[in-house]
Amino acid sequence: MPKLAIVAALQREVSGLTKSCRRVERTHQGRNFIFFEQPDEEHADEGVVIVCGGIGLEAARRAAEAVIAWYRPTEVQSVGFAGALDQTLHVGDLFVPSAVIDARDGSRIQLHSESGKGTLLTFMAVAGAEQKTKLAQAYQAQAVDMEAAAVLAVARAHGIPFAATKAISDELDFDLPETARFIDAQGRFKTASFTLFVALRPWLWRRVALLARNSRHAAKALGSHFESLRVHARHVVEANIT
Repeated sequence: MPKLAIVAALQREVSGLTKSCRRVERTHQGRNFIFFEQPDEEHADEGVVIVCGGIGLEAARRAAEAVIAWYRPTEVQSVGFAGALDQTLHVGDLFVPSAVIDARDGSRIQLHSESGKGTLLTFMAVAGAEQKTKLAQAYQAQAVDMEAAAVLAVARAHGIPFAATKAISDELDFDLPETARFIDAQGRFKTASFTLFVALRPWLWRRVALLARNSRHAAKALGSHFESLRVHARHVVEANIT
């Protein structure tokens, strides 16, 4: 049984974490999920499992329920990209919040995290530059995503500790290209349709290329962060043994 379950939206967000994992397909409540298992052969309770459930609150909820049902983790984390609501946050910066706000009802949940600082807002749609400015003023949050509040709600319902780790993929003044129409009901991003849409609109090419570069930078930051945590944890265990 893994110690940590990570719920992400898309695999490209956590590509640095899944490279050495075992890919397993399982079914929960009639839906198929791909789990990336990273067992620790020496310390069974230190393993990690990752599920990429799709974009949005409902997709995140389903994925969190599935990973808890199958793996019974001792901690659940929402991991992935977030947009900056604070001008001091830049692409590739890691954001570990101490509180999460659900924009659907304005509820605010304080997290029990020693390293957490600031507030993450979970919003129902992709936020462009103008929308991010409005959200920052309305909620006094520092970053925005589309999944964390749903994962948090599921973890709390099961009595499992929750945390969030986000990498900034778009800054406060970066206006995202239109993507909402390319997210299907299952939270999957229709890459082929989006690519065709952009190909016919040359004025979007530079912005989409910049977004792709920023996303790679954010994914690399997440991979490096979790690898450093893993190495540190192993050193602590070895020191205690000796």
